[in-house]
Amino acid sequence: MEKLDWVRELVQAEQQMEESGVVDFNSVHSDELNLKDETVSFLKDLKNVFIEYVSEFNQLKGSQIGRVKIYGISQTDADFMLFRNGFKLIFTMREPGRVAIIFSFLATSFLGLNKASETPATTLQEEMLEAQVGAFLKVSWSYQGQPFNTDNMVRYYLTRFIKESAR
Repeated sequence: MEKLDWVRELVQAEQQMEESGVVDFNSVHSDELNLKDETVSFLKDLKNVFIEYVSEFNQLKGSQIGRVKIYGISQTDADFMLFRNGFKLIFTMREPGRVAIIFSFLATSFLGLNKASETPATTLQEEMLEAQVGAFLKVSWSYQGQPFNTDNMVRYYLTRFIKESAR
């Protein structure tokens, strides 16, 4: 259980101290390491909520056409993206305590772009979620300085993504 990971880390640090005979006062969670762990945990929780809602959307839709897919992003701790009809909605940790939300659409000549252009045009829009560290290292997340409810945020972005990718 992730909730108890910090207890395991305390035990491991104590065991290492007992085995080596050296006390390392810095081995217990630093603020930056805590913030990174909290950011990764937040992204994993966010992905699980998206998986739940996207599964329901796909099931109710029925058809294979226009389904939303969720992919993890390789070589990252917990980044993920939603994909549908050439549209991507990416959630990525920019740094500990900052999660970028990126809307991306890869436009190709199939969609009527200038054929002289060899490379497809990419439309990007980025928004940021930021962590605030409070008393006793409690981390809370905000958007533009405002706290939010995760379910409401997921509903907002998934609705926006579905509407944009339907075009």
